[in-house]
Amino acid sequence: MEQLVTHSLSVINSAGTGKLSIEERSIELAHYIINSKDTVRGAAKKFGISKSTVHKDVSERLKKINPSLAKQVRVVLDENKAERHIRGGMATKMKYSHLNEKKRI
Repeated sequence: MEQLVTHSLSVINSAGTGKLSIEERSIELAHYIINSKDTVRGAAKKFGISKSTVHKDVSERLKKINPSLAKQVRVVLDENKAERHIRGGMATKMKYSHLNEKKRI
């Protein structure tokens, strides 16, 4: 019995073991990242695996499994990388914004 869930590694694969093969995991990660536009860190947290594993799955393994899907993921990852400095700046601004509010009072 094959049951696939779009963003959970606790699915039953064709072997019935309850774990995805590396290839299946790579494809699941790719679809999740493309559909959600999430970062490697976000995908790792969602799937309960390390950032290194996510990156290796979608950057190296996926090229061999499905090159066209790998290109689509690369576009999202490059977009996230380009925006990273903006998100970092926003996080820093939020972190210290409460200090400015206290000074005004």
